[in-house]
Amino acid sequence: MSAAYQHLALADVEPGMVLSDELLDRQGQVLLPKGAILTDRTIALLPSHGIDAVPVLRSGGAAPAQPRSAPDLAASGKRLAILFRKHQPDDTHDWATSALRRYVEDYRAAREVAL
Repeated sequence: MSAAYQHLALADVEPGMVLSDELLDRQGQVLLPKGAILTDRTIALLPSHGIDAVPVLRSGGAAPAQPRSAPDLAASGKRLAILFRKHQPDDTHDWATSALRRYVEDYRAAREVAL
């Protein structure tokens, strides 16, 4: 999990919290856009759409994730090399895999993930 957001159970969500990503229903339709500020009414309606947790921006008071140690990063790098063994980094047609690998590398290194 990035330092920028957290998933909270609906019971822990409070009015005024801000969505860190689009909120989708069971069919994949956008219920609320990224950046929407949650209200009492909105929170009360979410269960009827099958929502039980929401991604919200982490408050400024939360401690950021600590960067991982060098041995942990080395082990993570080896694991990623195995997972992405068929990916050619210089292949410009495979941008999605490159983006996914960067995201996973940032996540594992506990760096803030740019979305």
